[in-house]
Amino acid sequence: MAIEIKGYIVPDDDKFIYDYFGISATSPKDVTEAIEKADGQPLDVEISTCYGGDIFAGSGIYSALRGYKGGVHIHITGLAASAASVIAMAGPSDMSPTAMLMVHRVSTMAEGNLHAMDATSDMLQNADKAIAAAYVAKSGMDEKDALKMMDKETWITAAQAVELKLVDKVADAATPQLVAAYGLPLSHAVIEKTRAMLAEQKTATGKNPKLEEPKPTVSNQSEKEKILLMIDLI
Repeated sequence: MAIEIKGYIVPDDDKFIYDYFGISATSPKDVTEAIEKADGQPLDVEISTCYGGDIFAGSGIYSALRGYKGGVHIHITGLAASAASVIAMAGPSDMSPTAMLMVHRVSTMAEGNLHAMDATSDMLQNADKAIAAAYVAKSGMDEKDALKMMDKETWITAAQAVELKLVDKVADAATPQLVAAYGLPLSHAVIEKTRAMLAEQKTATGKNPKLEEPKPTVSNQSEKEKILLMIDLI
């Protein structure tokens, strides 16, 4: 059975908003449901063009795949960036000769006094070590080397990934699609504004938005563009 990891890595509760705007995204639930359907059969996991995203969602996907008893094989065919590079460490793997891995340190936004800043710094350092643990488990490299690799945004070719033992082999040449850049997922503010707007639509119908995820109700593209303008996305 095949699973495709693509777009942004997002929490389960945010996935429907990405679906609403037609933005590719993968959540832990997407993967766990596919694992259940596999029913013990081997899984082929294709990471096509995945920009990374939420580290906790990425960790959930990594853990689910790594713990699957039916066997997992990872195929990196395009871009496995940031959190997606962690998912790529979940099992035996191959990588297209034109694909790329990208690793870097965790980032976030914070506000508050010096104690809040110290707490945020501690959290980021621990998060970096948690991510580095996936690279260490796969390659056998020292944690210090993994963190050094993450210190700056590092782009890794298939040949380099094999040399670093982050990937097991270079796949046979195919025709994967390259990307020229990677972007940012929807901001927390956009997520919350959209969630509120869709919840209002559900409330107007007399249904509790907490009990049922709002589904896309706007089919006209111009209307969706108006919504994007309203939430300052474009």
